[in-house]
Amino acid sequence: MTLLDSRASWIRLALSLMISLIGNVGMWAIIVIMPAMQAEFGVDRANASIPYTLTMLGFALGNFVIGRAVDRYGVARALAASAVLMAFGFAAAAVAPNIATLSALQFLIGFGTATSFGPLIADVSQWFLRRRGIAVAIIASGNYLSGAIWPLILADILAGPGWRTAYLIIAAAALCLMLPLTWVLRKPLPDGALQASDSAAATRAQSAGLGPRALTWLLAAAGIGCCVAMSMPQVHIVAYCTDLGYGPAVGAEMLSLMLLGGVASRLVSGVLADRLGGVVTLLIGSTLQMLALMLYLPTTGLTPLYVVSLIFGLSQGGIVPAYAIIVREYLPAREAGARVGFVIMATILGMALGGWLSGLIYDITGSYQWAFVNGIAFNAFNVAIMVAILLRSRPRAPRMPQPA
Repeated sequence: MTLLDSRASWIRLALSLMISLIGNVGMWAIIVIMPAMQAEFGVDRANASIPYTLTMLGFALGNFVIGRAVDRYGVARALAASAVLMAFGFAAAAVAPNIATLSALQFLIGFGTATSFGPLIADVSQWFLRRRGIAVAIIASGNYLSGAIWPLILADILAGPGWRTAYLIIAAAALCLMLPLTWVLRKPLPDGALQASDSAAATRAQSAGLGPRALTWLLAAAGIGCCVAMSMPQVHIVAYCTDLGYGPAVGAEMLSLMLLGGVASRLVSGVLADRLGGVVTLLIGSTLQMLALMLYLPTTGLTPLYVVSLIFGLSQGGIVPAYAIIVREYLPAREAGARVGFVIMATILGMALGGWLSGLIYDITGSYQWAFVNGIAFNAFNVAIMVAILLRSRPRAPRMPQPA
């Protein structure tokens, strides 16, 4: 136990969070520039969503591929390579002549960004046992903090020089800030630190009656469901506010407010996970997210939209980190990078699918109302899976012998 939850563990967590704040910009930048990019290239909303979809596909694949590599080579090398890849991707995207080229480069950006999410979460989870829930919540909050900070920075640049200059600034930040920080994570986990963690995971998996493969695929299916729902406000809130006449700057503020609420939600969910476990925590968050999505249906006023966006952020922030906690609670620690990466990949595929579906539904109907309904339906699918896992995980009373 002295090897885990130690002072070195918390220092590593703090440094990882700093890297996450920079590295996760690749997931959010395309959302902020979407209206400006759509206007410049002259495409409809569904086609304007394609660069985001390719970003999330690269992000999804990167979580799985890089997660497997981290199990073998460590997270520091992966982060250094990702910083270089992101710098190249953003710099090249800044001079993209058309939306097809931009979409291809966004795939590379998403792939590089992935290291700062799933693989970094998996690495941090290895250094904690008793406080794993709050540790995973803190490092996962880096994604949302990045999404809260960068849109505000980029909004001012978009109002002036434009989105291409914004991309060049991000490229410089990845190379000059993120790359040097990766050096501090070279220290490997001490030998023998995973034995207690593996023992606890084996006990929980046996009680659930689910093999590693079955549980992993169930979590992946649940991840697609919750993140198709999650993507509607997160991906299209800037465009939604623009359509309502409030402008992209207001949409960027709502996105930041939503993600700041998500940070608070992730921290609270981390505390809950240490007490209630990952499955119950995820089920609570998913149910609240579905209720928050319903609030968007009748809401078009400016102040009510700010309120609903905050409620949405407060409801859903802890969902994705809970998947990593469940994997670490039920599955072997030495497979953490691959297993967490695979499940996170599924959640990102859900975000990519949901972002594109919402744009398509908008083009067909001329409104985002049915896109919200689509998200609610996928969210209900997620709740059903998590209820099934919870029921299987609960201990059953022994059967009484029948009288002769």
